[in-house]
Amino acid sequence: MLYIGVDLGTSAVKLLLMDEKGEIKKIVSKEYPLFFPHPGWSEQKPEDWFEQTMAGLKELVAECDKSQVAGISFGGQMHGLVILDKEDQVIRPAILWNDGRTGEETDYLNQVIGKDKLSEYTANIAFAGFTAPKLLWVKNKEPENFAKIEKIMLPKDYLAYKLSGVHCTDVSDASGMLLLDVKNRCWSDEMCEICGIRKEQLAQIFESYEVVGTLLPEIAQELGLPGNVKVIAGAGDNAAAAVGTGTVGDGMCNISLGTSGTIFISSRSFCVDSNNALHAFAHADGKYHLMGCMLSAASCNKWWMDDIIGTGDYAAEQAAITKLGENHVFFLPYLMGERSPHNNPNARGTFIGMTMDTTRADMTQAVLEGVAFALRDSFEVARSLGIHIERTKICGGGAKSPLWKKIMANVLGIKVDMIESEEGPGYGGAILAAVGCGEFASVEEAADKLVKVVGTVEPDPELTAKYEERYQQFRQIYPACKELFDKII
Repeated sequence: MLYIGVDLGTSAVKLLLMDEKGEIKKIVSKEYPLFFPHPGWSEQKPEDWFEQTMAGLKELVAECDKSQVAGISFGGQMHGLVILDKEDQVIRPAILWNDGRTGEETDYLNQVIGKDKLSEYTANIAFAGFTAPKLLWVKNKEPENFAKIEKIMLPKDYLAYKLSGVHCTDVSDASGMLLLDVKNRCWSDEMCEICGIRKEQLAQIFESYEVVGTLLPEIAQELGLPGNVKVIAGAGDNAAAAVGTGTVGDGMCNISLGTSGTIFISSRSFCVDSNNALHAFAHADGKYHLMGCMLSAASCNKWWMDDIIGTGDYAAEQAAITKLGENHVFFLPYLMGERSPHNNPNARGTFIGMTMDTTRADMTQAVLEGVAFALRDSFEVARSLGIHIERTKICGGGAKSPLWKKIMANVLGIKVDMIESEEGPGYGGAILAAVGCGEFASVEEAADKLVKVVGTVEPDPELTAKYEERYQQFRQIYPACKELFDKII
């Protein structure tokens, strides 16, 4: 049988066709625009997602035996606010995960409602990118649109609805809305009241591997697929990537170096750190996970390469880097503000330590190291909870860089495993589709059978010691700059 994974990203939708043995048969990518109507705002049109997904699906299955396609599932950008009216029409462009407009609403939730209550209700505190602050922003700034809301959805769930006709979501993606009682995997009555919404406006909750329905007849006909193709709920991009890298079960770790960067730790049991520096979310395997998320990761390197020094030859720039662990230039990678562990939308990207002999390679190296140091900030929070991590998987565009993987292994002081497929969320989505269709008994079984480690980057004790000294210097920079960031926004 064949299974489709749809990775709804920030810049493109990537569609993947996988067989029951986990072999990837074809990958298709379709781009769509990103809009910045005001500084710090970030929006997309859900209609563009669906249009490009349909175009991608047609191309994906054009040459395969369509009768063998059994299921389709998703990994998608989290936290985005999609609102539909009573006709199921999109009311306004989706407000995305990296949108920073909700400062007032986030402060209201954290300071007036209170972080303790938020953590009690949802296991998390408010971050500017989360969905609940966006809802409050619409309520406060666009009351006419708020009054029209019939359904509140997340990005990938809009696709699932358009394909199946079912208003659905899954526990992992819903965890990032600040509307879900994560521990009990149900909507929070208290948060609905705080946001001024009714539970009926929220989608039906499924586990990530559960079937929500089948393709609508008109969709199946347009795609040339059987009418009984199952639509499986799917997961938020990081949980889907974790499935795609085999980061399921207890105590497993995955690092994602995509547009954003995450450190993802799976757990059989529910736990929350005392400062809510890490997100405590439900996992796509039916259990839980902790996650630290930085808003700019591989996008920092893309910005530096494309926009600042003006080159597309990333490998050549990295080849000039020779003095690992000895760089005196530091980079704070907060180009879009920062989430974990600082929760500060006013944080900004910062170079510090340059001298007259600083080279272009030093600056490039600082960008790569800055992302690694920032991920270690979240890693240290996990360590403070008594979580012992000896190795991690790695995925995302940044994971294609051998140098960046080496830096990551030595900054964290752990082994970094590379897997056969680096298609994280899309591959995870396809695996969830296979589980939903009964190909495997559980997500863990599927991951054990399909995900293969093909190499490991070992930390070097001498280099790890050098990076330990550099990290202790790095961690002092943000506190020194924090007050200034608040003044220069």
